[in-house]
Amino acid sequence: MIDDLPSLSFLAVPVVALAIAMEWWAVKTGRARGRYDPRHALTSVCMGIGNIAINSSTALLSLWVLKSVSQHHVWDMPDTWLFFPVVMLVYDFFYYWKHRLGHMTRGLWAEHVTHHSSPDYNLTTALRQPWTGPLTSLVFSGIPMVLIGFSPGWIVAASAFHLTYQFWIHTEAIGRLPSWYEFVFNTPSHHRVHHATNPRYLDRNFGGTLIIWDRLFGTFEAELDEERPRYGIIKPLESTNPIKVAFHEAAALVKDCAGDGLSPRTWARRLVNAPGWSKHGDHMRSTEIRAAWQASQRRAGPRR
Repeated sequence: MIDDLPSLSFLAVPVVALAIAMEWWAVKTGRARGRYDPRHALTSVCMGIGNIAINSSTALLSLWVLKSVSQHHVWDMPDTWLFFPVVMLVYDFFYYWKHRLGHMTRGLWAEHVTHHSSPDYNLTTALRQPWTGPLTSLVFSGIPMVLIGFSPGWIVAASAFHLTYQFWIHTEAIGRLPSWYEFVFNTPSHHRVHHATNPRYLDRNFGGTLIIWDRLFGTFEAELDEERPRYGIIKPLESTNPIKVAFHEAAALVKDCAGDGLSPRTWARRLVNAPGWSKHGDHMRSTEIRAAWQASQRRAGPRR
């Protein structure tokens, strides 16, 4: 049974450490493109350790919740390795929408911004995970899937595989892969776009393992050779303190709500609207940023 298998994420730890060391060496010796600021890299590692610690300490509780909810499932899904690709497909679909909501609603962005806060893009960035991630993954992926009828054990396996796959795409050292692979799967090129703050690239490529969801739902953007991604967030976070990295946006959200006075309606609008929303109407969401950039491109005319 899948419940008896060791976590793929745990087995990947020595591979992850070796891969980071190799990428760092390749970047420092000029053999690969990339940037390694030791401060940001260390912060990312600390965030990863915190995420693993919380995930490990709540694993039994999460599994208990999944097994309890699974008693109310709608269908009986096959409990076999041959069905695992279907589990992965469905898990990735739910991940796409959870990830997209994490960019489209400030309440969820307050968590997800942690992962985007580094101005560097390398393998350590993959470790910069929010500490509340296990909870939101349970709510947005785990519970819906067990209600459908998927086994909790297979969902845990899909989650581990999914997270492990996404590690290697956080790099500038790998260029584009064969076109057939780029069309179906998430790749370093696609994910560089996702982490970029360039107006062209903002809020694009939300897929986890697969990029087909972005192609289907109109959120795909290809990386252009002439426009190298600029990484980080629109309002750069100067601190490398893990506590601030983890909670700075949540603190900013609370501060904004406090400034609204006793106005639950405005609080709710802040939570469900995209980052950059303003109660005064002078929004600076990704849609406004992209629209302003597109207008400037039209005024500039075609490139010669």
